[in-house]
Amino acid sequence: MSDDTSSDFPPDHLSVHPHSEHFDADKLKRGVGIRFKDRVRTDIEEYCISEGWVRVQAGKTVDRKGRPLTIKLNGPVEAWYEDLGDNPPVNKAG
Repeated sequence: MSDDTSSDFPPDHLSVHPHSEHFDADKLKRGVGIRFKDRVRTDIEEYCISEGWVRVQAGKTVDRKGRPLTIKLNGPVEAWYEDLGDNPPVNKAG
């Protein structure tokens, strides 16, 4: 399922939490940049480009399992690999 062009784009859906089915350590090691509503964000816990949403931590509140509570924000999402230099290919909803 992997070809040369898809390896330059981050996945459509990615999470930083190991318990999530959308977690991928190899892709996260490359460094994924996220632009949400025309602003570069560094606090994204999970994103989905095709559905147009991100999850960010809701303060310091945690759930009963000790994981941070998150809120879902809707809007345009763009993602790129930071290890590709100054002008990387950007994955965005088309």
